Amino acid sequence: MQNLPIFELKNVSHRFEKIQSLTDINLKIKAGEQVALVGSSGAGKSTLLSLLNGTIIPSQGEVWILGRNFRTLRPKLRRQIQQQIGTIYQQFNLVDNLRVIHNINAGHLGRWSFFKAALSLIYPLEIQTATQALQQVGIPEKLFERTDHLSGGQQQRVAIARVLVQNPTAILADEPISSLDPQRSFEIIDLLHQLSQHNKKTLITSLHAIEFARSHYQRIIGLKSGKIFFDLPADTLTDSLIDKLYTDPI
Repeated sequence: MQNLPIFELKNVSHRFEKIQSLTDINLKIKAGEQVALVGSSGAGKSTLLSLLNGTIIPSQGEVWILGRNFRTLRPKLRRQIQQQIGTIYQQFNLVDNLRVIHNINAGHLGRWSFFKAALSLIYPLEIQTATQALQQVGIPEKLFERTDHLSGGQQQRVAIARVLVQNPTAILADEPISSLDPQRSFEIIDLLHQLSQHNKKTLITSLHAIEFARSHYQRIIGLKSGKIFFDLPADTLTDSLIDKLYTDPI
C-alpha cells in the first residue's frame, strides 16, 4: 500500500453533456508530491480536481484514490476516502454570516455526528484545534470574528485552516489565488507550500500564474483542450513549451 500512488487515472475521459472536458488522461501522483496544474480556462483543470476528490465519476476510465477504484466503492467507503482529500476552492466556500470558528469546524463534519455538529453551532467545540490551525495560517486573533468581516486573503486562510483540521492525506486547491492581489497571492501559495512540506501532505494546485507554479512546485502538468500537453519537473519546463501551451492549437 505504501508504494501505491495517492492518485492514479487510467484512460480517463469525461463529458458534461455535449462538452468533452477531459480526454484519455493517464496520470500517477505519489505521496508527498507538490504538483501544479496549469493551462487556459476551460483546459480541464477543475474537472481533473473534481475527479481526484471524488466529486464526479469519469465518463470513461478509472480513478484510483488511495489504492481504491473509486467507481466500485460503496457509498460509506467513498465518504471515508473523500474525508482523506481536503479541497480548497476558488470561491472559499465559507458561510459568511458565521464566525470563523464555525467555518473551521466544518473540517470535522466527516467525523462528527449530526448532533455534535449542531451543538457546535451553539457552543463551539474543538476550540484549541481551531486555534492551532489559525496559528499555522497566521491569523489566530480572528477565531471569533464574523467571516464576512475578513479580507479576501484572510478568508482564504480560514478555508486553508478548515482543511488543516480535516487533516487529510492530500490537499487539492482549485485556483486558490484567482481573486487575490499579487502580494496576497504570493502569501497564500507560499503558505500552501510550507504547510505541505511541514505536514508532509500531497499538494495539487490549479493555477493560472506560471511563475508560482515554477517557484513553489516540484512538478507541473500542462492541460490543453482536456489533454495532458506536458508533465515535467518544474526545473525542466521551458518558456517555449509554456508559450505553446497557451498559444498553439493542440
